[in-house]
Order: sequence, then C-alpha cells, then structure tokens
Amino acid sequence: MKTKKILSIKVTDELVHDSKMVPELVENIIESDSVTAIGKLFADEAYDGNEIFRKLGDNGILPCIKVRKNAKVRWKKGNILRNLLVLAQKNDLKKWKDSVSYGKRRIAETVFSCLKRRLGEHVYSIKFKNMVKEMMLKTSLYNKMISV
Repeated sequence: MKTKKILSIKVTDELVHDSKMVPELVENIIESDSVTAIGKLFADEAYDGNEIFRKLGDNGILPCIKVRKNAKVRWKKGNILRNLLVLAQKNDLKKWKDSVSYGKRRIAETVFSCLKRRLGEHVYSIKFKNMVKEMMLKTSLYNKMISV
C-alpha cells in the first residue's frame, strides 16, 4: 500500500474469478526476492473464502476481508480467522472497519484505475501468451512510472 506498486500479477481468461488467484499471488510475493512484507490483505465480499483465509493465516497475513452479508460461523468446516471476522463484523461492522483501516482498500482500487487510465483498459494482443506479455509490460511500466 505504501509504495502503490503492483507486486504480483496473474493473467487469466474471463472464466477465472479473481478470488481464485489470491493464494497464488500471495505465494508469488512471499517467494520473490523482494523485501516487501505483507501485513494485511484488504478485499471485499468476493474474496470471502476459506482457502484465502487459510493461505493468509498460514503466512501471518491479517485478512481484512469484508465477509458476505449472509456469512455464518462454521466451527467444524470453517477457518478460524474467517469465523472471527464473521463474529466481529456481525457485532459491529463500522468498529471492525475502523480497527483494520478497511478504507485503505480504496488505495488498491485507485492503483488499478490509474493503470487503466494511463495504459489502457484492454489488451491489444490476440494470442493468450502475448496477452500475458502485454500485461507484464504494462505493470512493469506502471511501476517504473510511479517510482520516478
């Protein structure tokens, strides 16, 4: 959040939901040679899943994920971190948001908005392998632009 740099990307087709890529993206950042430490992951309801909570908990990352409105505590099958968030958010959502600085999630949204405005929202490549290269170039260029 502090640098506003994009630390990891994964290009997929339109059939893969963003939330399915979170564990791999987190792993990529952890395994990179970067000295960047992930303290928190901010996300909306679309990222409310046990696999994501498990990956974050296993790596000491605080999940700042807003759970779905109909979220229930599942003591047998659910993840303990997720269950705690469900309880905290059901008890007092505003207090939870303030306690984790949930408003910082907007910074990530701003980064992607800026990337799209400066470098285009669409890819021009037709072949998937070229789409991947194009997105890697765009994110690298964006990171260079903001570091100047």
